[in-house]
Amino acid sequence: MYLTTEKKQEIFSKHGKSAQDTGSAEGQIALFTFRINHLSAHLKSNHKDYNTERSLVKLVGKRKRLLDYLKRKDIARYRAIIAELGLRK
Repeated sequence: MYLTTEKKQEIFSKHGKSAQDTGSAEGQIALFTFRINHLSAHLKSNHKDYNTERSLVKLVGKRKRLLDYLKRKDIARYRAIIAELGLRK
């Protein structure tokens, strides 16, 4: 499996407040970004995997909604996570 418990804890400790803080918007966005990157790589070699394509589109939508929420609530945190993950150019 590509996403182990250790990898999740690493993502949440790096982008969230702590490894146990799995509910923070930054941690969730980072986790979604990791999963999106993995699914995108999978789809490059398996272009007819429509279930994965649908999952990817749903994940991108979830991440966008979380980013919009963070932008409304705290623009500084939004800009920080965008810069950390390199989402916008």
